[in-house]
Order: sequence, then C-alpha cells, then structure tokens
Amino acid sequence: MEPVKVGIIGGSGLYQMEALKDVEEVAMKTPFGPPSDAAIVGSLDGIRVAFLARHGRHHSLMPSEIPFRANIYALKKLGVDYIISASAVGSLKEEVKPLDMMVPDQFIDRTQHRMSSFFGEGIVAHIAFGEPVCDRLAEILSDAVASLNLPEVNLHRGGTYVCMEGPAFSTQAESNLYRSWGASIIGMTNLTEAKLAREAEIAYATLALVTDYDCWHPMHDSVTVEMILDNLHANADHAQKVIQEVVRRLGENPPESKAHSALKYAILTPMDRVPPRIKDKLKVILQKYL
Repeated sequence: MEPVKVGIIGGSGLYQMEALKDVEEVAMKTPFGPPSDAAIVGSLDGIRVAFLARHGRHHSLMPSEIPFRANIYALKKLGVDYIISASAVGSLKEEVKPLDMMVPDQFIDRTQHRMSSFFGEGIVAHIAFGEPVCDRLAEILSDAVASLNLPEVNLHRGGTYVCMEGPAFSTQAESNLYRSWGASIIGMTNLTEAKLAREAEIAYATLALVTDYDCWHPMHDSVTVEMILDNLHANADHAQKVIQEVVRRLGENPPESKAHSALKYAILTPMDRVPPRIKDKLKVILQKYL
C-alpha cells in the first residue's frame, strides 16, 4: 500500500470524513491488539490520509478502554508523519465559548489507568515532552481555521488541555481546581495520544471543539451528553472543512517537526541489550535505530 502521511483521529461526534475519495477500509493488527476500528484510507484533494474513529465508529469504547497504543502504532505502520486529532472538550474559561475552536499547546495529565508508553520489558526511553504539541503542525492548523472565516466560530491559539480519566464528567470542585491552575479546556483522550505519538515520532496537534462550560459556570447547566452532541453536530461540518484545509496545506509544504526525531537521544538501553522479541514488537517504531 502507498504510504499515508496524514492521520486523522476523530472523537465524539466525528466518526467519518465525508470528503474522502477512493476509500478503502484497512483492518490492522498490532502487537498491542486491534485498533479502535478499521482505518479508513482515502484521498482528500488527492492527498492520501487515514481516518480512525477514536471510540469506534459506533462509539463503543469509553475513554479508558481506547486502545491508544494500538491506534498510534497502526497509524505509524501506515506511514503517518502527522496526526490531526479532533476532539470534544469542555471550556474552563469564560472567553472560550461553546462552538469555539482551540488549538492547545499544553496538557495536564489527570489520568490514572492507562498505558501511555510503548517502552518497557527490556527497553527504556525518556522522550522530551516539555512542548507536547508540534508547534509547526499547530500553526498550520490554527492558520487553516483562521483562513476559512467560519461563521460563529472563534479561534483560540494556545491553551492548556486537562486530560481527565472519565467517563464521568468533573465535579464542581475539580472544575474549579483546574480553573485555578489556569487551564483552558478539559477532555478525556488527547494527552495519552500525544505522548504515544511523540514516542512514535509523529507530529501531533489537537483541534479542540468546545461543546460546553463543564460544570463550573453559574449561568450554564452542567454538561450532558445531549448538550455535547448537539453542539458537536453543529460544528461537525466546520471541523471537516478545517481538516481538509490542513491536509491541503500539508500536501503543499509538509514541515519538518522535532517530533520526527524524538527518539534520537531518548533511548537509554543499548540496542544490543534489547531482547530480540521486544525489537520485533517495536520494529515499526524503532526501525531507523535498529
């Protein structure tokens, strides 16, 4: 199969890309089990992309059940160098309103029950993660949103995404705590993806689709699934237009990213000391270092 350079991970309410042409479903196996769903490989304006429904196309996986390692490994196996992650989030700031879009540049990890590394079992790596989002890809994503002049959509460049475990939404005490930290938005998935994408040397950026004010806002009802889906459906067309524009820009001028060499100085274990079984297990990720 022809390598696919751009991966799109769709979250709640975004389970497919209607503009994809020449579509092929690719069911994949990984050393970490099957991904959330088959990858939908096709072309956007002549550029090969792979779309993956994070929760499965029928939304059958809770955030803690998502096979994050399998998802990122599968995209890496397809040849992906850039991941655009579209995600529903709650707002932690008055000025970040429902139906707005944000391209965050930082994360806070509040998850508890997830494997967020490919390494272990005889190989140790410590990636640099001070800047967890690829700044070049985030800039392209932000510029794409701005260029489209989408009605009723305000763009926020930069901000901190709190990644909570879920599946329950925040308590008011938690929501106000995160606000006191200066965080901008809250979700349940992207931090784990970002860590694994960095280990896989894939540039990663988030298109955050704001659906609600979490539960801290005194003038708004507490978040409900119905509220989230109503707002996501209202923004789904906009999100697809943004992603299509980002893909077009990546096709014209794919940027070099620091993420593309993230493992160069991160692996502490000498390769001749890594068990052959683990080298084989991680060969898609380690191939240029073996």
